[in-house]
Order: sequence, then structure tokens, then C-alpha cells
Amino acid sequence: MSSQPSHQAGTAASSVVATIIIGVLFFIFGFVTWLNGPLITFVKLAFNLDDVNAFLVPQAFYLSYFFLALPSAWILRRTGMKKGMALGLFVMAIGAALFGQFTTMRIYPGALTGLFVIGAGLSLLQTASNPYISILGPIDSAARRIAFMGICNKAAGILAPIVIGALVLHGIGDLSQRVAVANPADRETILQAFAGKVHTPYMIMAVLLALLGVGITRSPLPNIDAAQSNRSDSDTRGLGSMPHLWLGAACLFIYVGVEVMAGDAIGAYGAGFNLPPGQTVFFTSFTLCAMLLGYLLGLLLIPHVISQQRYLAISALGGVLLSLGAYFTSGYVSVGFVAALGLANAMMWPAIFPLAIRGLGPLTERGSAILIMGICGGGIIPSLFAHLKVHINFQLAFTALMVPCYLYILYYGMLGHKVGLTAPRQASR
Repeated sequence: MSSQPSHQAGTAASSVVATIIIGVLFFIFGFVTWLNGPLITFVKLAFNLDDVNAFLVPQAFYLSYFFLALPSAWILRRTGMKKGMALGLFVMAIGAALFGQFTTMRIYPGALTGLFVIGAGLSLLQTASNPYISILGPIDSAARRIAFMGICNKAAGILAPIVIGALVLHGIGDLSQRVAVANPADRETILQAFAGKVHTPYMIMAVLLALLGVGITRSPLPNIDAAQSNRSDSDTRGLGSMPHLWLGAACLFIYVGVEVMAGDAIGAYGAGFNLPPGQTVFFTSFTLCAMLLGYLLGLLLIPHVISQQRYLAISALGGVLLSLGAYFTSGYVSVGFVAALGLANAMMWPAIFPLAIRGLGPLTERGSAILIMGICGGGIIPSLFAHLKVHINFQLAFTALMVPCYLYILYYGMLGHKVGLTAPRQASR
């Protein structure tokens, strides 16, 4: 009997170490992901693009999740979660190098390819890390653990626009004016020098990602058997008979779309009011500060004060109200409402993901991959916004997309997460 406390202490210690390591990973892919907002502004000038083509940045990045999430699950079944995470970091390093090189050469399709490869590595990384942290402890408190991951993610996201703003986008307002009045030859020279600013930062990023991949392979990260850690009475069923998973995948598709709208598209939204480009490039950081506050609230309240599903429903209702607030105001006030959506969005992923994978047992990796595919919503919904605002008022386009999305998330938080689960549990009693 004396060995039991020691064993429990060792298990608790390994869980803490695992949480810290996964937190570092969330910081890394948060930093990389939230560069997309400022990158939209960057490529628009560097490659002389309109909004529709500039929004190919998040589209190329997020669509990689759709195409590569299921292959990632296949890879993870052969490598295990730990080696799979390391492999994801190596792939991201290759993508960062490609983006830096092709952008410097001002080859836009090549730059988009680099972003797609970065997204591919993140797809593998997230397909492993999200279910890993969800089942590292009790599934009912998974939202708290994912909230901690979200704090790491969004803290990095707050830094990302500041770093790229200082290293690459500093003085972009004056630069835009110089480009507008320059002759064709001088314009090309100016833009070539501007595009080249990303080369060194992205090459450094590639090296750091590769080194982190080596570190993960040598880390004490414990292995977790998802089939045993996430079992339920429904283990004998296939994924096709688990509607809460598919409804959850649709919910994540919509959620990531509204998250990117509030985070990455906020610069384009602010530009609709003719706000200075030198300010709009930092708006993403405001959204992520609001998300950081939302994560802290989630850590305090879930699950002891409020359940993760009820918190999700309240957050969705808040998203509806804030979206309407943005529509009925203008200028910095309207942008403030959009940034405040970060508070509503913060705990959505931490709540949706564990609700959607609940009880998948040996199908957890495949179910996780299907959910990760939903991340492509971050490329689709902002692109719809870019197309819509060409034809209608940009505030109306924003609201027309956001309100229905939040209403579906409200449905999932109240009812959708229980579809297909209630009957089997009652039958087993």
C-alpha cells in the first residue's frame, strides 16, 4: 500500500510535465497561426493584391487542415503521438523556409505553398496534441486544460503581430504612400526590399521549429493510449453512428471561421473605416488580449461553477450580441466590438473539442482528425467575407456571416453535443 501514493505522485508529476510540454507546442503554433492577420496586410502591399487575393493567405493555410487531417491520423497510428508531434514541427520548419524564400523572390503561389506546408505540419501537430491534452485527465475538466493551452496559444498570438510589426511592417503607411507615387521601376525596387524583410525572420523560425522537433523526440512526454483513456459504452459503434462528433466538426468549422474573422480579418474590417494601416496591423493583438481574458475566466469557472457546455452556450450568445454591436456602431467603437469577440470566442474550442470526442475510445484519433478538418473554416468564412464586401457594405457582410455562425454554436452547446449520446447511456443503466 505504501507504493500507491508514490505511484500517484509520479503520475501527477508526469501529467504536469506533459502539460508544460504541450503548452510550449501550443505557444509555437499560436505564434505561427496568428501571423496570418498581419500577413494579409503584408502580402497585399508586397505583391500588389486586392483583398480577395490577399485573403488567400488564411485560405491556403487553413485548407491544409481539411486535406491533411485524416492522413495525419493515419501517420499517428504508426508513429504514436510523441513522434507525430515532432514530425509536425519538422514539416512546419520546411514550410517556414519555403515561405521566406518564395516571398523574398516575390512568387506569390510559392509563398502560398509555404503557408500550406506550415498548415500541414500544424495539422499533424494538432491532430495529436488536442486529443492528447483532452484525455490527459478527466474528460469533464478537459476544457480547463485546453484553456491553459489557449492561454499559451493566445499569448503567442498577441506577440506575433507586435513582432512582425516591428521587424517587417514598421512604417507601412508611409511605404504605401511612396509606392503610390513612385514610377514603375522605383515601385518594384521598393516592393522587392519590403518583401525581403520576411526572409531572415522566417529562416530563424524554421531553425527554431526544427530544433524544437528534436527536443520533443528526446522529451519525457508520456505515451497515452486513447483507446483506453476515452472509452464509453458506445465503443462498439462506428463513427457514422456518432452524430455528436459530426455536429461537433461542423461546429469547429464555424467556430474557427468566426475566430479568424475576429482575429485575422479585423485589420481589413478596420480598413473599411479608412483607419491608418499603421494601426490596423495591430488590431489582431487586441482580439487576442480579449481571448486571453476569456481563457482566464474559463479556468476559474469550469467545471466547478459552470459546465463547459453551458459556458459554450453563453459564449455563443455573447458572440451574437457583440456582432450586432459592431454593426450598429462605426469607427474605433465598431472595431472594439469585433475585438471583444475574442472574449466570446476564447472558451469555444476548449469546450467543443472534448464534447465532440467524448466516448470515441479506439476511434479517438480518427475522430480527432475529422474535427481538425473543421479548422478549414478559418480559410472559407473569411474568404466569403472578402468576396461579399465587394458587393455589399462590409459591416453588413461581417454581421450576415457572424450571427448565423454563433447561433449554430449556441445550438451545439445546448443540444447538439448530446445527440446520439443520451439514448445509449440510458440503455446501459
